[in-house]
Amino acid sequence: MKITVIGHWGGFPRVGEATSGYLIEHDNYRLLLECGSGVVSSIQKIADLGKLDAVLITHYHYDHCCDIGPLQYARQIKTQLGEISKSLPIYAPKGEFFSLLKWEDYTCGESFDEASTLILGPFEISFIKNNHPVEAYSVKIKCGSKILSFTSDTSYFDELSNFFYGSDLLIAECSFYAHMDGSKAGHLNSAQAATLAENAKVKKLLLTHLPHFGNHNDLLLQAKEHYSGEIVLASYLLELKI
Repeated sequence: MKITVIGHWGGFPRVGEATSGYLIEHDNYRLLLECGSGVVSSIQKIADLGKLDAVLITHYHYDHCCDIGPLQYARQIKTQLGEISKSLPIYAPKGEFFSLLKWEDYTCGESFDEASTLILGPFEISFIKNNHPVEAYSVKIKCGSKILSFTSDTSYFDELSNFFYGSDLLIAECSFYAHMDGSKAGHLNSAQAATLAENAKVKKLLLTHLPHFGNHNDLLLQAKEHYSGEIVLASYLLELKI
């Protein structure tokens, strides 16, 4: 699996960058995980929007889904130009925005919940419901013998460790520094993200959904106090392979 961080900011993007978005590729199958603000512009630096095979949205906060509209227009225009001829499936929880995922014949909405298992190309995808102000899900993606996991947005709860257990890579949100309590907002701090990775025995931890304040190197130092494996800070268009 090849994973490219299209966007890694929480809330709003830094100038010229993007909020949540991750391109996951294997055997010429391209899955876009999250489609936050700036993702449609940024992903075109490395991939053709017409060659996406599926999109998966974990919840309907704008920093995870607000570029769905521009993506739909892109698919419409590319279809009208004769570049593509198929509808793009967008997988997401049911909710007040779910009906908007269908855009004529250009995109269609497919729902999932905690009991779902999706088979998308080479990927087998399962879910656990998060602690967050809106319905949101963590994601586990199996591809052959490899496992990629993603917390999306959530406060800490013990069941996450079992869900992510043995992952080759855990992409964990890190909205706050260790001395800050993000639980009421439904977010993890650096110590909690690292504790989750340690308890789940994951091989590598990627900290993402980063705050717009403070020194991000402090996030790394704080996380290293709780996790013995390799830790990487997400950055714009960072590529990783597992």
